[in-house]
Amino acid sequence: MEQLLRAELRTATLRAFGSPGGGCISEGRAYDTDTGPVFVKVNHRTQAQQMFAGEMASLEALRSTGVVRVPRPIKLITLPGSGAVFVMEYLKMRSLSSHASKLGEQMADLHLYNQKLRDKSREQENTVGWGAEGAEPQHVTKFGFHTVTCCGFIPQVNEWQDNWVTFFTRHRLQAQLDLIEKDYADREARELWSQLQVKIPNLFCGTEIVPALLHGDLWSGNVGEDDSGPIVYDPASFYGHSEFELAIALMFGGFPRPFFTAYHRKVPKAPGFDKRLLLYQLFNYLNHWNHFGREYRSPSLGTMRKLLK
Repeated sequence: MEQLLRAELRTATLRAFGSPGGGCISEGRAYDTDTGPVFVKVNHRTQAQQMFAGEMASLEALRSTGVVRVPRPIKLITLPGSGAVFVMEYLKMRSLSSHASKLGEQMADLHLYNQKLRDKSREQENTVGWGAEGAEPQHVTKFGFHTVTCCGFIPQVNEWQDNWVTFFTRHRLQAQLDLIEKDYADREARELWSQLQVKIPNLFCGTEIVPALLHGDLWSGNVGEDDSGPIVYDPASFYGHSEFELAIALMFGGFPRPFFTAYHRKVPKAPGFDKRLLLYQLFNYLNHWNHFGREYRSPSLGTMRKLLK
C-alpha cells in the first residue's frame, strides 16, 4: 500500500502520523509527503472507485463556489484486486463549536449560490450590449448531478430532472424502499409507502424550489473547524431542495443552535417546512435501515405514519 502511494504521489517521504481513523464506511490515515500532509481514505469494496469518484466530484463542486471550505481533492487510486484509495489535503480540525454560526451562514450562502447565478444571468440578459458568454459560471436549471454520488456506501442515481418532487420521490425515497423490499420484504413498509407516495406532492403546494448545490450528508460527523473557521467534508452532493440538507443536521444532534439561527436568518423557513422536514428525515431513516439494519425500521415506519396524519 505505502509503495503504491509513494509511486502515485511521486514522493520519497511517506510518514504516517496521528492515529488511524475509521468511519462507518472507510478507513483513514494521515501522512507527511514531500509536498505536505495528506489524508488517505481506503475502501476495499468493489464499488469504492465509484464512491470516491462521487466524493471527489462533490468536493470539486463545493470548492468551486468559494463559499464553504472543504479538503482539496488530490488523487483517486485504484487498488490492485479490489477497492480504491482517495487522497486529499490534510486539515487538522476539531469538533464544530465556536464557528457554528459562521457555518450556518456559509451553508445558507451555498444554498443561495445557484439562485444568485440565475438572478445575475437574468439581469445580464436584460442589459444592452451584454455578451460575455462563458466568462462566469452558469446556473443549473435542473435537479440532480453530473455523476453518481454515494450516501454511505449506497450509490445514488442523480439523473437530471426538471421536477424536484419527481427526483426526490423516485431517486431517493423509492430507491431506498426498493432496497428494503429486496432485503426485508417488509409488508408494512410497502403498505405505508403506497399510501404516502400519492400525498407527497401536496407537501410542496405553493413552494418555489430553485436547485441548490447541497453537501448531501450534513451530519455532525462530516463537519469540523480549525482556528480559521468551519470545514465540511465527506459530501454526497447534488442539486436539490435546500431544506433536504437540514434534515439529518437536526436528527442526530451535534449542531449547536447558532448554526440554525444564522442559517435561517439568510434562508427563512417557508410555509410547510416542518412537514417537509419529516419527509426528508424519512429518507435518512431509510438510508440508515439499509446501512445498519432493523433498529431503524421503527423510526422509518413511525415517520411514514406521522406524514400520513
